[in-house]
Amino acid sequence: MQGNSGLTAGREIMKKTFVTLSCALAASFALQGCTVLAIADAAGSAVVYGAKTAVNVLDAITPDIINKD
Repeated sequence: MQGNSGLTAGREIMKKTFVTLSCALAASFALQGCTVLAIADAAGSAVVYGAKTAVNVLDAITPDIINKD
């Protein structure tokens, strides 16, 4: 029976290692997803503010055409 206790201990270590690596891999993918979302959010914000700036510049150049008072 003593031979099996070493084998069982080895399996337990392998299970813990597998669980640890699985959690690390899942966390890595989750963080990469957050990074992609953050970059997409920044790009979207840049587009929106760029469009607002373009409208404001156009409004400053031609205020009488756009804002008919």
